[in-house]
Amino acid sequence: MTIWNLGSINADMIYDVPHLPGPGETLSASRLDRFLGGKGANTSVASARAGARIAHIGAVGFDGRWARDRLTEYGVDTRYIAQVDVQTGHAIIAVDAQGENNIILFQGSNHAISQDQLGQALSSASQGDLLVTQNETNLQVEAAKMGREMGLTVCYAAAPFQAESVQAVLPYLDFLILNAVEAEQLHEATGQPVTDLQIEHVIVTLGAEGARYYHRGEALDFPAHKVQAVDTTGAGDTFTGYVLAGMDRGMPMAQAISQANRAAALMVTRHGTADVIPDLKEVREARFD
Repeated sequence: MTIWNLGSINADMIYDVPHLPGPGETLSASRLDRFLGGKGANTSVASARAGARIAHIGAVGFDGRWARDRLTEYGVDTRYIAQVDVQTGHAIIAVDAQGENNIILFQGSNHAISQDQLGQALSSASQGDLLVTQNETNLQVEAAKMGREMGLTVCYAAAPFQAESVQAVLPYLDFLILNAVEAEQLHEATGQPVTDLQIEHVIVTLGAEGARYYHRGEALDFPAHKVQAVDTTGAGDTFTGYVLAGMDRGMPMAQAISQANRAAALMVTRHGTADVIPDLKEVREARFD
């Protein structure tokens, strides 16, 4: 089967800073790196490195050919990434000594994906394939609706979180992943806890505490592995990509989540985003205390 990812593609400019800046504060960074990023690109790379076949639907500007080439190098099908007359998206990321971050995001070409492009891509999808999107592109609702009509398993990673964006796609979802804060915000917006949503699979990520999986009213906890985090950027996307790859390969959900937990634990020990996502061999061979 194939995972179809309507997802963002960014240049991630990552600055190492002594602490996260406050209002009006100027900081000197000790290091600058440029990585391939964007929640969509990160998820695609993670799924590819987990052994899945994944096709990315997205857009880059005239300045983004390097990003498309790098996705191809990492095993992602890039035939459905268009070049448009809008600057490629990018993120400015500050990372402190404890690995925490804050992010300024410029959407750029990620919101220039056309309906025709989406339709052309999904015309190659087959019933039973997975479709995933996040809140960093346009056409999320259109894609989710089209996926449901085609018999795809429709998945949504609810970040960056906007309650109205999540509510718009909820009727079409088979799988929802969000963090604990986002789950509470969605509860406030809908009046329903995630356990009451009519979605078959829901995962709430809990950061250093792991993840909780809800399936038809039952909850199952997956503790996180204890590691020394240096950069949490992209860890959630790595987790999502590995879970989707496990689903696509027919793993029981518990096994897919356990493997994704291992991948995310490795990811936070690395400095960077898509370019440093661990592959399946590394994940399987990793040893944790």
